[in-house]
Amino acid sequence: MTSHNRIKIPDGFWAGLYRLGITAQDVVRKAKMPLTVIAESVVTTDQYFAIWQAYSDIIGDMEDGIIKLPTVFAESQYPPSVMAAYHARDYRDALKRMARYKEMCPPENIRIEEEGGSCTIEVEWVDTDKPGPPLLVGTTLAFLLEIGRRGTGLPLKASLVEFKHTMNQVQGIEAYFGCPVQIGAKCNRLTLHRGDLDRPFASYNAELLEVLTPVLDQTLEEQQRRHSITEIVKWIVKRSITGERPEIQDAARELGMSERTLQRRLTDEQTSFKQLLREARHEQAKEYLANPSLDIKEVAFLVGYKDQSSFYRAFRCWEGTTPLNWRNKYASISIN
Repeated sequence: MTSHNRIKIPDGFWAGLYRLGITAQDVVRKAKMPLTVIAESVVTTDQYFAIWQAYSDIIGDMEDGIIKLPTVFAESQYPPSVMAAYHARDYRDALKRMARYKEMCPPENIRIEEEGGSCTIEVEWVDTDKPGPPLLVGTTLAFLLEIGRRGTGLPLKASLVEFKHTMNQVQGIEAYFGCPVQIGAKCNRLTLHRGDLDRPFASYNAELLEVLTPVLDQTLEEQQRRHSITEIVKWIVKRSITGERPEIQDAARELGMSERTLQRRLTDEQTSFKQLLREARHEQAKEYLANPSLDIKEVAFLVGYKDQSSFYRAFRCWEGTTPLNWRNKYASISIN
């Protein structure tokens, strides 16, 4: 398990289940996991999905499961990221905070777009191509509406809810969201009335946000630097580059994700596997050339080139000179 695959379960989740008459122990046992998970509350994506599937199996009714948990989740037990959304200036500010700080706790990613009179919020999965338990998808969308209702104090309604999965009945869900529900859709998406985003939050707390926001932003930035998929992939490439050309499927397999997911993650960070391979070879080549005990042929092999001429052509593209000339220049600089 890689570090970026760790998910923190908020204490409020277990407390919410308890209010529904479901114990954390029952859920964890149903998910076939050790009870220590309850205290640690840090799991992998697969374990996280298993917990939600266990909750779904225990509650039995998909509609009840989607509707009830968001409504019984107490504000006092919101994690700091959700607390910042609940005390935002207005609904738009709250949703932006939810989307931004959700990055600290995968596997969901929230994408918000405003166009015309609508605001669409799409839920995507990070690090996995698995669809995720339907109950988790529905609860996530319901909570995004619930935070608006609690913040504004108004019975806000959505204009459309779309689920990729199918359900036997949706009448209760339609009643909760106040709009039609489309099943078997292309994506999991909540569509709101754009005008509702301007509604101020009665729960707005500027002083609390002044304290929470810098801390959350710093935590997010540190986590993004630590968990940058670009740096992780480049490290994998450098480690496995000797004598061969690593392929994206090799890196994806080591990261425990599909090739498509890895490609998407790299695109999100505005790079590609080919670009990272070039950068890794370039960086490693200069590092090896700085070692005078290695001849050029050895350096070529160490950065994944089977023949010296291919390495020469690549290095000239990188540095505008030959490896030998670069080494002589580097050596002279080091001596001086």
